[in-house]
Amino acid sequence: MKKRILHCHSTFDAGGKEARAVRLMNAFGDAFDHTILTAVPGALGARPLIDPGIGAHFPTDAPSLSGKPAPGRYRQLARYMRGFDLILTYNWGAMDAVMAHRLARNMPPLIHHEDGFNADEAVRLKTKRNIFRRLALPTAHALVVPSETLENIAREIWHRTPVRIPNGIDVPAYDRPTVTIPGLNRIPGEIIVGTLAGLRAVKNLPRLVRAVAAIPNARLVIVGEGPERATIMAEAQRLGMSDRLVLPGFMARPQGYVGQFDVFALSSDSEQFPISLVEAMAAGLPCVATDVGDVATIVSEPNRPFVSVPDDAAFATALRTLCGDAPMRQLLGSANRAKALADYDERAMIARYRTLYDAAIRDS
Repeated sequence: MKKRILHCHSTFDAGGKEARAVRLMNAFGDAFDHTILTAVPGALGARPLIDPGIGAHFPTDAPSLSGKPAPGRYRQLARYMRGFDLILTYNWGAMDAVMAHRLARNMPPLIHHEDGFNADEAVRLKTKRNIFRRLALPTAHALVVPSETLENIAREIWHRTPVRIPNGIDVPAYDRPTVTIPGLNRIPGEIIVGTLAGLRAVKNLPRLVRAVAAIPNARLVIVGEGPERATIMAEAQRLGMSDRLVLPGFMARPQGYVGQFDVFALSSDSEQFPISLVEAMAAGLPCVATDVGDVATIVSEPNRPFVSVPDDAAFATALRTLCGDAPMRQLLGSANRAKALADYDERAMIARYRTLYDAAIRDS
């Protein structure tokens, strides 16, 4: 009989952690049966990425992952979770499921994943949330993080020793672009600056719009969807560069199109181990990014001077410099591609997750 895995997500829209979770589900094939819950009702943008042959269920009658902390809610969540062989929880939005597990008895093993923070914790972590994590995590079989930054936070603030598994991708699949980006018609002499991001405040995409607006021969492509779309468009209109902004929405399989960019840009106020950055490196792109999370150590050493403090002026200067230096773009792209091949292969990532999940089920 297939083992049943319950996935409790803060959101299942198509972001980095969701893309990784789906890649793992697809890689495991029919070995498991998956049930996916999300703390944000209807946030299921990553659902189409699941292979058709995978057993994946999205119940509408499951207990809510969001709400005020209460013993009754936690008992209800615990009763539901007992029907599974393994519980996987993701980020702060699923922490109530972790607390329900902590307070109950005779529960299946739970593994919690932390991938980073939203805008409300981009500068400073919230004390109440740190205390809540300390109280909730002791019965977790493991806490998994992708970055050194989060590993240190887990040890020093949450008082847990985590398992660090760096994010990986199918690097060879990014050899050459094969998919057209809707709305992108390249003009000779134009530099295409691109990014892959959920359109959320923490990504600070207006910063990227402002930086590109100051480069007359640059066009900006932002692939993704989210609540900040109107804000991004308004900033482009304010700066008179709406005709140089392409917003195609969410696009699956970035290996087919990210190579159409000339420069990859990451303007976030908070990240940990952004998969989109590794995807750009796999496609052989030079990268301009803010110095958040593990970004400076993810890129190749020659690319590190273009990782700036999260400040508009510094970021814009780095982007303008790289857009004006074609030989440098080629050099950095080659170095990033080589590092992606050497350090971020998804086969190692999948094997480590499979070993961890199998051990949790076996030891229960």
